[in-house]
Parts: sequence; C-alpha cells; structure tokens
Amino acid sequence: MFDLKNKVVLITGGSQGIGAKVIEFLLKENVKHIANLDVAEKAGIAQQNELNKKYTNKVKFYKCDVSNEEQLMSAYQMILDEQGYIDIVINNAGIANDSKEKYKKEIEINFLAVTTSTLKAMEIMRKDEGGNGGIVLNISSAAALCQDELLPIYAGTKSGILQFSNCIGMPRYYSRTGVRVLTLCYGGTESHIFSDFDTIDKTFLNHFNEVIVKVFPPQKVESAASALIEVLKNGESGSTWMSANNKPALDITPTVKKAYGILSEAYTSLYADSFEKVS
Repeated sequence: MFDLKNKVVLITGGSQGIGAKVIEFLLKENVKHIANLDVAEKAGIAQQNELNKKYTNKVKFYKCDVSNEEQLMSAYQMILDEQGYIDIVINNAGIANDSKEKYKKEIEINFLAVTTSTLKAMEIMRKDEGGNGGIVLNISSAAALCQDELLPIYAGTKSGILQFSNCIGMPRYYSRTGVRVLTLCYGGTESHIFSDFDTIDKTFLNHFNEVIVKVFPPQKVESAASALIEVLKNGESGSTWMSANNKPALDITPTVKKAYGILSEAYTSLYADSFEKVS
C-alpha cells in the first residue's frame, strides 16, 4: 500500500464536485501540499481559504484552463518553483457536453489536456531521467466501457484516456520510469459535470433523465473520492478501476485486458501465416 503522507499533489478540476471532495480526503491522509488547477476561481479561492484554516497553507489554488497548454505548463512550473517536486498528479478536470458549441472544448479538456499533463508529469517524475518516481491518475468513465448513441464524443474522449493510460502505464514503461499510471472509471456521480446537459437537445436530456438515471442512479461524491484514494494507494501501474453505485473501488484490469485481447484477435488473425513462419 502506497503511503500518501507528506506527498505533493497536483489535481485538476478540484474546486467542486468529486475533485473538491478528493482534496478533503487527501488532507486527511496528511499530504504535504495540494495544488488545485481549475477555472472556477471564486470557488477555488473560497475552498483554499476555508481548508487552510484547518490545514495550514496546505492547499493552493491556481486559476488555470487546462486545455490551454501555456497556462498548464506555467502552473506546473510555479508548483515546482515553490515545492521543488511533485509526487502525484490527478487529471480530474472534465466536461460532458457533445453540443456543437462545446464538443471541441470537450475534446481539449477531456483528452488533450490529460495527455499533455501526463507527459509533463512523466517528464518531471521519471526515475530514468533523474526524477523520484510517482503516480499519475487519469479519470476515465463507464462510458469508455460500453457503446451507446448517447454522448459519443464524450465516450470517445474517455475511451482514448483509458487506452492511453493503460499503454503508457504498462510494465516495461513503468520499469524505466518508476511512475505508476492508473485509470479510474466513474459511473454516474452527483457532480457538476452534468450541469451543461441543458445545452444538449431535449431528446437526449429526456432519455437521460427517464432511463439512464433510473437504471444507473448517480453515486455520492464521497464514494467517488474514497475510491480514488484507494486506487492511489493500491493500484498497480497500467491498472483500470471502476467506481460506481457507492461501492468500493473495483479493479477491472482483468476484464479490460480480456476485452482488448479479443479486439486484437481481429487484427492478428490476418497475420496468421506470418506467425507460423516465425515460429
């Protein structure tokens, strides 16, 4: 089990919803410092000030649009200048809005920003380049595990994060970097991520409220945050976890590996003759 005590943590999207609760839970684990990168300035500063009354100067808010690479890299540098190092990066920021007005921003936040942040964290932490090792935890979704006509762009971004994180966290990569890359898929959760749904067509909204919410009722943010802490402590690099229905975090790595194994058969079967020649 990984000890979170005295660790320096960077989290994106930590001012409200799951991210805000994660910060509270991390403080209870006695981390050294938490840097919160978010666009929600009013909420972020209020949260920082309130938490620092109890946990003296352990939380610092950085106004940052993670989809803006210049802002993201600047925030990373400010944290390094102040703390000297980073142990854990939690790429939590995300939106769920496939509308024509927001879908490009959705891709930028949910996928591009996460990959950019992961690569920067890897650059800082990797042992084979002078770092101390560490953890990158990327947030995917149950939407990455199934196919449905609802929110196809959102599902695509979360599927991309699942594949990216699994691959960059594989054992051979980890053996060089010493950086554990973990994936956590959330099921429906009582979070502000659903607040933009009113900008999507009413047919989708009605289906979501009448079918999805009834079949898969959203879990509490406390359950989601608790699962994230468990994954940080226990997840092996390249592993995938699920948090849904207020249940403890579930390691679904074997299922994900089996699924990709089946998918890869469609490709490798076309090269059966080549494999026979090699063997």
